[in-house]
Amino acid sequence: MKTYQEINEKIKSGNAVVFTAEEIIDYVEEVGLEKAADDVDVVTTATFGAMCSSGCFLNFGHSKPKMRITEAWLDDVLAYSGIAAVDLFLGATQLRHRDPANMNYPGEFSFGGGHVIEKLIAGEKVQLFGLSYGTDEYPRKEIRTWVTIDDLNQAIMVNPRNCYQNYNVAINCSDKPIYTYLGQLKPNMGNMTYSSAGQLSPLLNDPWYRTIGVGTKVWLAGAQGHVYSEGTQHSPTCERGENNVPSEGAGTLALTGNMKKMNPEFVRGVSLKGYGVSLALGIGVPIPILNKEILKATTVRDSEIQACVIDYSSDYPERRGNVVAKVSYADLKSGEVEIGGKKIPTSGLSSYSKALKIAGLLKDEIKRGDFLLSEPHTMLPTEQGMTPLEIREK
Repeated sequence: MKTYQEINEKIKSGNAVVFTAEEIIDYVEEVGLEKAADDVDVVTTATFGAMCSSGCFLNFGHSKPKMRITEAWLDDVLAYSGIAAVDLFLGATQLRHRDPANMNYPGEFSFGGGHVIEKLIAGEKVQLFGLSYGTDEYPRKEIRTWVTIDDLNQAIMVNPRNCYQNYNVAINCSDKPIYTYLGQLKPNMGNMTYSSAGQLSPLLNDPWYRTIGVGTKVWLAGAQGHVYSEGTQHSPTCERGENNVPSEGAGTLALTGNMKKMNPEFVRGVSLKGYGVSLALGIGVPIPILNKEILKATTVRDSEIQACVIDYSSDYPERRGNVVAKVSYADLKSGEVEIGGKKIPTSGLSSYSKALKIAGLLKDEIKRGDFLLSEPHTMLPTEQGMTPLEIREK
């Protein structure tokens, strides 16, 4: 048994033994679980992919004369201003003003909130346009100016739902192409798409949330952020395998971090044809090896992680709950899966190579003593379902 305090002392002294979630699999196989649990202090996990439920709070400071902003656009993307005078919230999936969306189906969705966030973190100029009804103490009624992230007092990423524990594999059983947040799906089961780092993914390496909880420090696009809550749609009560790994979405994390400390390599605006805009993020989470049970969970392999194949042409939009098949991430990453005698090409919307790079960067930060671990002050719920929205008569 180890404690967070003991592991942090080893990190401070430069003596911590750290492996990535990919490296630890072979190490445990080589030396055995008992010895590895004694040797290893931290396993780093990571993921990189589109995370729609993301956004940021921005504070612009006061103009002269002062203004209480009641409507605002950043590079023509609407931001929410119903907070305080010069605080705005920008959502990753908000479209640019007058984007035709799917009026010309399938829409291109070339620019939105995620792209503005990418520009800010890259240090580029963004246009702020704001309106107000004017008050005695805030008399200005209109403002138009250009800002960079360095001009802002605060730029805080606040993401209600990131790092889905597992997720659907999308397929199209209809006879026409469809466009989804998992990409374009060809008719008649012509392709399959997925989005997960599999054996590197944070919550798949801690399936029952023994170390990841509220207060856990995370690597958020290069900044040191933390988990501030269970993520929205956190739903751990679901089917799980013998290794406790869920085959459904299950757990999620709500994350926050300082955008001014982020690396633009790991923050990307995303355009999804026929669907909308999003934000791709790189996230790393360290798992302290407090005992051998926690270590064993980090040795999960792609071949041991099952995901549900869902028909996005009918079953998904109609919320029927049907499952076409279950497949492993090893099969998905092979590039081809066979269902009902048909070989179907697969492709991932997340980047395993980026996730591997993030796990390595986090490992290096820990070994240098630049990233200490934080013990959760509240654990994530392990029994909780998700309530659907029912349409009721008045």
